[in-house]
Order: sequence, then structure tokens, then C-alpha cells
Amino acid sequence: MASTLSSRLPHLPSKPVFPPSNSGSTLLHFSSKTRLDQSRFRCSAGQTGFFTKLGRLLKEKAKSDVEKLFSGFSKTRDNLAVIDELLLYWNLSDTDRVLDELEEVLLVADFGPKITIKIVESLREDIYAGKIKSGSEIKSVLKKSILDLLTSKAPKTDLRLGFRKPAVIMIVGVNGGGKTTSLGKLANRLKREGAKILLAAGDTFRAAASDQLEIWAERTGCEIVVAEKEKAKASSVISQAVKKGKEEGFDIVLCDTSGRLHTNYSLMEELVACKKVVSKIVNGAPNEILLVLDGTTGLNMLPQAREFNEVVGVTGLILTKLDGSARGGCVVSVVDELGIPVKFVGVGEGVDDLQPFNAEEFVNAIFP
Repeated sequence: MASTLSSRLPHLPSKPVFPPSNSGSTLLHFSSKTRLDQSRFRCSAGQTGFFTKLGRLLKEKAKSDVEKLFSGFSKTRDNLAVIDELLLYWNLSDTDRVLDELEEVLLVADFGPKITIKIVESLREDIYAGKIKSGSEIKSVLKKSILDLLTSKAPKTDLRLGFRKPAVIMIVGVNGGGKTTSLGKLANRLKREGAKILLAAGDTFRAAASDQLEIWAERTGCEIVVAEKEKAKASSVISQAVKKGKEEGFDIVLCDTSGRLHTNYSLMEELVACKKVVSKIVNGAPNEILLVLDGTTGLNMLPQAREFNEVVGVTGLILTKLDGSARGGCVVSVVDELGIPVKFVGVGEGVDDLQPFNAEEFVNAIFP
């Protein structure tokens, strides 16, 4: 049964402004600490090319934040630094020994056996064919091989938001992977670039999820739709939020969903219901279904990703907690195995530490 929705009002120092209400829903607006007129462009419901401009600004911001990406992969980079030592005094007679040790280093960093063997054997062929003649050339070819794999398997790493407003982004994943936190950080990044964001508290399974998302709404100055009653259907909450987004001129609706194990088929089917109800309200929506994966799990994330992709058709990945892991090679593994682009990476605890993924910057960050 569809549940009536309302917003819960936390005690805030600033006075909340309530927009017009309909369908028994109430939206809560938190005043943003950063005025919209300070953003690099204003947004309006009918602005031509808004999503194109938004994508360009996100890319520009990512380039200016490259140092965060570099520091975020410090543990992986430290582990891979041994490659420089291996190659420093390399000569042809040491090729097999050096490549065996290189293979071990890549496996420890979670590049996965398939990719590792492919890269190492390709290097071996090029070395014995005389195409590679120095240790520095080995490293250059290694970096190029990884970059080519990332850009050929999943080249579209920017958000694909279409041309209709509101664009709808569903965030999915298992419990504990950083799903709701990633949604909040994404809302913050999009809001700072001038987008009008509506949050949908579609995680109706976990008791504290709505409270957590309300905190993010307050921090980012976004409006939020939450369920009025306990055990409300996630599809009902998300449906009302998308309707509000369409009727009231929001640019993007970010939909949280209940965390679930990929083996819980009843909850997985709930995602299908959410996807269907969104598509009935906005043609072509959801524009993105982003799967949040915990980077500290390394290659163990692959079964999760396969199952979610089979059920709802994942369009992009958010890899979190990579700053606390030395297993950054899993980024390459998941792209190679699934062909799904990584759109964002979490490289820290701060609100600004969700970085748009750039393959070239990633390769340079782990192989300086």
C-alpha cells in the first residue's frame, strides 16, 4: 500500500522554508550555507544544456582535486613502489625473475589473476621481441596497458543524465559499503555546482537510514522526502519524490535504497519495483543506477556487482574506502570483469572526498 509521505523537521538554527505542498506530502528545505548565486552558473528548469554544463564542471573540479586522488591511493602506491626497485637495475638476463616478482606485486594489489597474467605475458613477449629495452620502458608499457584496459572496457565515466528534468539517480548496494554517505557526498558535489537537488529516503528497511539522510540534507542544504509511516514501501517513497521533483522543477532526484545482500532475492526484487515506478513518471529514468562497492573487500566485490547488474542493470560504480586499502587494483579488475564504468571513488572521510573517476589520473596516482 502506498504510504503518505512527509518530512521530519530537525531543530535547526535557521528558519526552514516550506515549499507548496500537494498529494499530502511535505518537503523540507534546508538553507544552504553557500548561496546559489555564488555558483559558477545558475540553474533553471528550462535551461538548455544544463546537464552538459554540469558534467563539464564536474570534470573541471576533478582535475583541480587531482591531489586528493593522489593522496587517496597512497597505500596502493606504496605497495606498488617496489616495482621501481625491481626495474631499476633490470637487464635481459633477469627478465623472468623480474616478471615473476612483478606478477606477485600486482596480485597483492588485487589486479586479479586474469589481468595480471595478461599484462605480464604481454610484457614478456615485447621484451624478448626487442620492443622494450629498459626498465623505464617496462613501466611505461605497464601503465599504458592498464590505461588502455580502463578506457576501452568502460570509457564513459561521466554521469549520463539525459535531457529531461528531473534526472533520477538510484544508489544501490549492500549494507556497510558507504551507500548513504556516498549519496550525501554526491548531493553536496552536485549542489555546489548549482543543481537543485531533491533527496529521496528510499531506505525504508534500516531504521536509522532516514535520519542519516536527513543529516546530509541539512549539511548540503537539499530538500528531502521521507516516509511518514514505518515499513513504508521504498517504491512509494521514491515515486512521491520523483513526482515532486518533476512538478517543482528539481534538476536531479537522488534516491537512496535499502542496503541488501546480493543473495536476498526479495529485497533485490524491491529494486526492480523502484526502477519501474520511476520509469513511469519520467521517460528514460532512472538515468543512472550507481552501485556502491566497498574497496576494502577487493575482488570479493565482484559477485555483488554481477548480481546487482543482472537484476537492475547497473550503469556505474562508486568505489568507497579506497584511501584505507592497498587493494586499488580492484578498480581495474571490476572494470575488466563487468565492463561497467567507475564513476566516482571515495578517497577520504571528508564531504569533498568523493572524486569523479578519471582513468589517466588513477593510473598516475598508483604508478607515479
